[in-house]
Amino acid sequence: MARKLIWIGSLTVTLLYLYGCNAPTTKEKCKMSITKESFGTTPDGKKVDLYTLTNANGLTAKITNYGGIITSLQTPDRNGKFADIVLGYNTLDEYIKSSPYFGSLIGRYGNRIAKGKFTLNGVEYTLATNNGPNHLHGGIQGFDKVVWDAKPMQTKNGVALELTYLSKDGEEGYPGNLDCKVTYTLNNKDELRIYYEATTDKPTIINLTNHSYFNLAGYNSGDILGHELMLNADSYTPVDDTLIPTSEIALVKDTPMDFTKPMPIGSRIAQVKGGYDHNYVLGSKSSLKVVSASVYEPKTGRVMEIFTTEPGIQFYTGNFLDGSLKGKGAIYNKHAGFCLETQHFPDSPNKPNFPSVVLEPGNKYTHLTIYKFSVRK
Repeated sequence: MARKLIWIGSLTVTLLYLYGCNAPTTKEKCKMSITKESFGTTPDGKKVDLYTLTNANGLTAKITNYGGIITSLQTPDRNGKFADIVLGYNTLDEYIKSSPYFGSLIGRYGNRIAKGKFTLNGVEYTLATNNGPNHLHGGIQGFDKVVWDAKPMQTKNGVALELTYLSKDGEEGYPGNLDCKVTYTLNNKDELRIYYEATTDKPTIINLTNHSYFNLAGYNSGDILGHELMLNADSYTPVDDTLIPTSEIALVKDTPMDFTKPMPIGSRIAQVKGGYDHNYVLGSKSSLKVVSASVYEPKTGRVMEIFTTEPGIQFYTGNFLDGSLKGKGAIYNKHAGFCLETQHFPDSPNKPNFPSVVLEPGNKYTHLTIYKFSVRK
């Protein structure tokens, strides 16, 4: 392990790992690295760090252990020009004060639970109703608002950041002590891999995901309505006026929900009340060997493909962004970014026909999602 202090202006950056590879290219380009720098302190005095993962091709992912947030993701366009393709902020204070889950790890339960209630083994549990009448993304202080223990690593697959957190029994109303581990890995295939693991000492529910807002033209480049999206899903879960699934699983064919073939995101969005904020059913197409979703940005040529082991994926078009949030020098207007959150279905604890989200003691929750970046000439 290489550990070295690097001075960048007034910042002190610690080089944690730097190592080479066997690719037939220059030694300098071949190196991958992880650096660490201070990202501030929370109001209750916890120190927060920012880690930068860099691969041999120059891709960089900046991740903080506050909420496991991806604050920046730099990828090249078809001309080799790099840009940051995720919405977010430059400072910890901004994330703490006002963030619509930009880049965050979400838990214990990603997405909505109707009326903040569910019953497990005959016991009714009550959660915070922090999204109208419903529970959203783990509650008042979900996993996006806690400081995770961080461990930078080099692995056979690339440079990695391992984050761990113990969510104690009763936290935000959920039962059981939930031991969580999330590992971000950046490799030389230009893949950012997120591997989720958890165990519990009491029956509980779990649905972890990442809530990055992407704009493949660059976070400060306007709306994402011209991006071309493919979702490998023949059906989706319709929702009521509060965005809770109705229990129906409906076919997308001949509807504005159909992205089985690449379509511009904005081509039919006016036909969808409020914009897209829906769970798509991957079913048997949930596989690391099959593309679950792909997005192409015509102006830059950037392509993002998603592979996942999860049964669903939430497609959200930044409908609630209204220009009141500013970050990294940009104003985040409506549709400034899109989210593709790999997941189990919303409100699954109250929908017996949906895949189960129950985790029992002795079992292990695992979930792998891969974001692969490339360009189209």
